[in-house]
Amino acid sequence: MTPWIWLGGSIALEIAATSFLKASEGFSRPAYAVAALALYGACFWLLSFTLMRIPVGVAYAIWSGIGIVAIALIGLVAFRQPLAPLQWGCIALIVVGAVGLNLTTPHDAKAADQRVGTGSGPE
Repeated sequence: MTPWIWLGGSIALEIAATSFLKASEGFSRPAYAVAALALYGACFWLLSFTLMRIPVGVAYAIWSGIGIVAIALIGLVAFRQPLAPLQWGCIALIVVGAVGLNLTTPHDAKAADQRVGTGSGPE
């Protein structure tokens, strides 16, 4: 698999983990808390493989940017936590930055290997 797929999987796991963490109500609902911890573990496991091929600054910016947008939307829909228009505008700036990083980073694994070293991940 490519590091961009690992990154996408890590992002999806982080979004799920954060949603379960919110649902755990401060760890007072153990099943949700355990699920959150397991998902965070899997999330960082995949992220560790991503970082062998994508520069950490780029990977983390994209990971956190997409996660922020997704969690803001989940907060709005699932947890009824609205954001002010200015807050949505600030989130939009984060998205623009993540897209810019994605567009300016080589997606060719060989080019990435030459820049940050080689590594084998979950192939």
